[in-house]
Amino acid sequence: MRSLSLLLLGASCALVISFAFAHPPEGVWKKKLSWKEDWVQVWKTIKKEAWETKWKKVSVPIWKEVKVPVWKEEKVPDWKIVKKPKLEEREVPAWKEVKVAEWKKITKPIWVPTKVAVWKEIQVPVWKEVQVPFWKEIQVPVWKEVQVADWKQMFEPQWVKMGIPGEKFLGKDHEGWEYTSHDLWRKKLVWKPVWKKVWRTEKKQEWKTEKKEEWRTEKKQEWKTEKVQEWKQDKKLEWKDEWIQVWKTVKKQIWIKEKRETWIEEKVQIWRTEKRQVWATEKRQAWKDEWQSVNVPVVKEVKVQEWKKVWKPVWEKVWVPAPHGHGWD
Repeated sequence: MRSLSLLLLGASCALVISFAFAHPPEGVWKKKLSWKEDWVQVWKTIKKEAWETKWKKVSVPIWKEVKVPVWKEEKVPDWKIVKKPKLEEREVPAWKEVKVAEWKKITKPIWVPTKVAVWKEIQVPVWKEVQVPFWKEIQVPVWKEVQVADWKQMFEPQWVKMGIPGEKFLGKDHEGWEYTSHDLWRKKLVWKPVWKKVWRTEKKQEWKTEKKEEWRTEKKQEWKTEKVQEWKQDKKLEWKDEWIQVWKTVKKQIWIKEKRETWIEEKVQIWRTEKRQVWATEKRQAWKDEWQSVNVPVVKEVKVQEWKKVWKPVWEKVWVPAPHGHGWD
C-alpha cells in the first residue's frame, strides 16, 4: 500500500512539472446546445371501483299485541259433610302368662386344673470353627502412558519489506510525458525460526489396588436339639351340686285397653272448579314497510400522480481549440 502511494505521488509531481513548463493552448469558449434528461410530475385519469349507498324499500315482520277472550279455571271454596271413623278406648279383663322364680338343685360337671409331666424338644446353641473366604486389598505396579510437554524448533514463512534503490520507469501519458519513481519497496519471503510446544508420550509407573482371595477361621453358631422335662397345665372332669334359679309360667288376670271404632259426621271445606271469561294478550304477526341501505358497486374516474421522462435543451460552455494557420472561426 505504501509503495502504491509513493508511485502515485511521483506521477503527480511529473505531471505538474510538465504543465508548468508547457505553452498554454490556444482556443475560444463557445456555446453548445445539448439535451438533458429530466422527470416531471403529470396527472393520469384511471377508473377505480367504489361502493355507493342506495335506499331500498322492504317489508319486515313485526309482532302486534291484541286482546282475545279466554276461559280461566278458578278454585271456589265450598262445604261438604263427610263421615270419619273415631276410635274409643275401654278396659276389658284378660289372662296374662307371667314368669315366677324358684330354686332347683342340679349336679353340674366342672373342670379341675392339674399338672402333667411332658418332654419338650429345645434348641441349644453350639459353636463350630469353619473356613471363610475373604478379599484382601494389595498394591500391584502398572505402567501408564502420560503426555509430557516439550519444545521443538520450527520455521514459518514471513513477508518482509525490501527497498529497491535507483530511479524506475513507470510509463508515458497520452502526450508523451514519462512517469518515474524513486526508492520503491518490494516484498521478500523469509523463513523465521519459532519454538512450538509439542506433546510426547512417556510411560509412568503407578500402583493399582487389586483384591486377593484368602481364607480365615471363624466361629459359626449352630443349633442342637435336646429334650427337657416340663409340667403342662391340664384339666380333670368332676361333678358338683349347685342350686340354680329357674322360672315357671303362671296365669294372672289383668285389665287391658281395647279400641272400638265409631263413625261421626263432620263438615269439611272443599274447593270447586269454575270457569270465568278473561281477556288475554296475544302476539300476532304483521308487516311493516322500512327503508334499508344497500351498497351498490360503481366505477369512478380519479386522478393519480405519475412521473414522466422528458428531455430539456441546455446551453453549455465548451472550449474549442483554434486550428493552426487558419485564424479564428
